Amino acid sequence: MTAPTALAADTPSLVQSVDWLAIAPVVVTAAVALAVLVADLFVPERRKPVLGWISVAGLAAATVLLLPLRAGDRATFCLTGDPGACSYTADHFALVVQFLVLAGALVTALLSVTVVREARMPAGEYWFLLLSSAAGAALLPAARDLATLIVALEVASLPAFALVGMRRGDRLSSEAALKFFLSSVTATAVSLMGISFVYAVTGSLHLTQVAGRLEDVPGQLDTLAMAGVALTLVGFAFKTAAVPFHFWVPDTYVGAPLPVAGYLSVIGKAVGFTGLILVTVIAFPAYSDIWGPALAVLAALTMTLGNTAALRQSADRAHSAVRLLAWSSVGQAGYLLVPIAAAAYTGRDQIGSTVAYALMYAAVNLGAFAVAALVARTKPLNRIADYRGLYAERPLAALSLAFFLLCLAGLPPGLIGLFAKVTVFRSAVDAGLGWLAVVMAVNVVVALYYYLRWTALLFRPAQEGAGEESAPRTKAPRPVTAAIALTAVTALVLSGAPQLVLRFAAGTLFPQ
Repeated sequence: MTAPTALAADTPSLVQSVDWLAIAPVVVTAAVALAVLVADLFVPERRKPVLGWISVAGLAAATVLLLPLRAGDRATFCLTGDPGACSYTADHFALVVQFLVLAGALVTALLSVTVVREARMPAGEYWFLLLSSAAGAALLPAARDLATLIVALEVASLPAFALVGMRRGDRLSSEAALKFFLSSVTATAVSLMGISFVYAVTGSLHLTQVAGRLEDVPGQLDTLAMAGVALTLVGFAFKTAAVPFHFWVPDTYVGAPLPVAGYLSVIGKAVGFTGLILVTVIAFPAYSDIWGPALAVLAALTMTLGNTAALRQSADRAHSAVRLLAWSSVGQAGYLLVPIAAAAYTGRDQIGSTVAYALMYAAVNLGAFAVAALVARTKPLNRIADYRGLYAERPLAALSLAFFLLCLAGLPPGLIGLFAKVTVFRSAVDAGLGWLAVVMAVNVVVALYYYLRWTALLFRPAQEGAGEESAPRTKAPRPVTAAIALTAVTALVLSGAPQLVLRFAAGTLFPQ
């Protein structure tokens, strides 16, 4: 009996300890999702709105649980033979993106409380899907192996398909969900093929181990490795709505309930950029000469096509306000890609510029969708022309939307938008991508036109007879008002103290 005992003592334990505090924000979000789904079976119909407030409380609690992790020094699910290779890491990068995701989902939940009740959508299913998607989106920035990364991507994406098509009997909603589903599944299949190639070459799924083994790939496997890197990036490029993977965006945003459209524009985009950052700067730095130029070209094409399409939106076209925000989000995706491309030339420190810009974009874009949701209550066609004279009708909503649009344009008093654009511009210059900086400057000027045109419309006198197709003006629901106020205050604070966000652009978010 002595020999086996001694052998067992020398064998490393395969049982992993779990840092429950590190994974608490994700676990709480997922647990509340399950609780809401089960509670839906027992809550009577007239009490269904309580499920929405439980979801809001759960997202608020998950966001607060990020505070004990602010040191950014926790990791769990690590290999026993290589403690440096972990599947979950709560570093500063993960925490900042998790805050963006959970706070954004919280604003989405506030906007949804009224929409779910008035549109008679199935409450239990809606809140379960929203929380499940948020849990997957919060898991993704902390994932440090390709398997966890792709699982988190799908957990964030699959519920979103159903959310887009949640308005039963609505043809636009059904078409949007189908288009979103088919294109997303295709992109994910391509990424899985790429991951299988990478695993075949490296024999590992952990990002740090993949990075080390790609440094010394045998010549006969180099082509397979390059193909794996390229294919892996496709799925994440789709989530970012980068050209040519952008075609699903306008129709999906128009067909989805407005809170869901806002969610996709911010949290859906954050999922794509987070995955893109992790696989490029952590897993594939050895092939930066491939993905760096490719992302630079994608950034130029994306911002140019997005801004050009937004410029062409007719003010009188049905749903033109949502379409403009959709194409604007494509243009903004081009700016977000610039620092990632720059990281191929100057190192991962450039990633802070993308995070800083994403934080600004999340606050103001969700705010713009919140005002759009308010206007759509009385003007369901949601045309840009419907916003004419909004200041006379709803002065605070008009001032908030004007401020959000000026932030997106990068004009005072939206200083946070200006500073965020400067950091992105500087990252391109520091990386020697002068041509990309010029393209970005031209696109910023082009975007000024449609942002300022919409802003000016808010303060013009309403045309006589313009409200014939509108419902009578009603008092703004408190959850919608709270969402607008929350995003407006956040944007004002960031503009008054831009260092709160810009400090992320000044240093590294990843452990050295």
